[in-house]
Amino acid sequence: MRLKIKNTISPKYHVLFWLVYFLFNVVRWGSYFNDYWYSFKSNLVEFPIHVIVVYINIYYLIPRLILKRRYLTYVLSLVFMLAMVYLVRTGLNYVLVTKDIWPEAGGTGEFMQLNHIIAVVLGELYVIGFVSAIKLVIDWSLEKRRNEKLAKLQLSTELKYLRTQIQPHFFFNTLNNLYALTLKKSDSAPQMVIKISDLMQYVLYEVNSSKADLLEEINHINTYIDVERMRFNERVECEMDIIGDIEDINVPPLLFLTFIENCFKHGLKGCENVRVNMSFEVLNKDYLEFKLSNTFNAKSSINNEQGIGIANTKRRLSLLFNSDYEFKTTVENNMYNLYLKIPIR
Repeated sequence: MRLKIKNTISPKYHVLFWLVYFLFNVVRWGSYFNDYWYSFKSNLVEFPIHVIVVYINIYYLIPRLILKRRYLTYVLSLVFMLAMVYLVRTGLNYVLVTKDIWPEAGGTGEFMQLNHIIAVVLGELYVIGFVSAIKLVIDWSLEKRRNEKLAKLQLSTELKYLRTQIQPHFFFNTLNNLYALTLKKSDSAPQMVIKISDLMQYVLYEVNSSKADLLEEINHINTYIDVERMRFNERVECEMDIIGDIEDINVPPLLFLTFIENCFKHGLKGCENVRVNMSFEVLNKDYLEFKLSNTFNAKSSINNEQGIGIANTKRRLSLLFNSDYEFKTTVENNMYNLYLKIPIR
């Protein structure tokens, strides 16, 4: 996954913005003075000054002074720049456009008059503030998109890493099952090889996205339970309930299989038989509720060890659903109980 983010605005948008802004001011002041030719000439003189001042502010003063918290230097630089703007703008208007340097005052304006200076400075500050605000909003939006893409990339990378941990863990357990049968020279070994082959094909080749069909997951859970039954025969008792319509429901791949593995890994420690009860229930088409109970001898399970599977699964749930899920485990009356609710909408 490549991260492609544009950090700058295309020059054509700069040109388009200034062109629209220029035409807007020509029409606005032309309507105000009822003299569009004068408005066009005065704006033609003033706009290059606006552009220069604005770009000095957003590409030099803000990055070098504001972002480095040199506020006094920024204010002094801005004051100096505005003073130069007044002198240059007023002088050019006087030489190239009209001898009346402040027509808004009805011909009473004079050079270096305080009210005229304030009017010019406020007008320039308006342009600087307006364009700077647009630039800051765009920069914020681009940075937000960049952070979102970085977070998405990080999430995808970590999920892929966690899934690579699932496969060795799963194959290690299933191959142990096969090894146990071969030691006993069991007639069930060939059939187990076929079922393990089906599971390996599913894990290695069919699970290739962040979502898997729930029905497929349940089918392969049943296949795994069949493998355990071949190994332990009558010692395994298992029941599964499905409540609601589970067609077209997608879930994280191999999520539930981890829990089933642990049922047999820990359920047989210190117990003659392992009993597994599980249920899948759809809640209002918004959530999937999964309940699992299995025999569990706390005395034989040192520190309630759960191994990499549960820790891996908790991390996956946190990455995939943030806080929009429920997961809890309890041990009561030599039964290990697991509850999981995840969104499916």
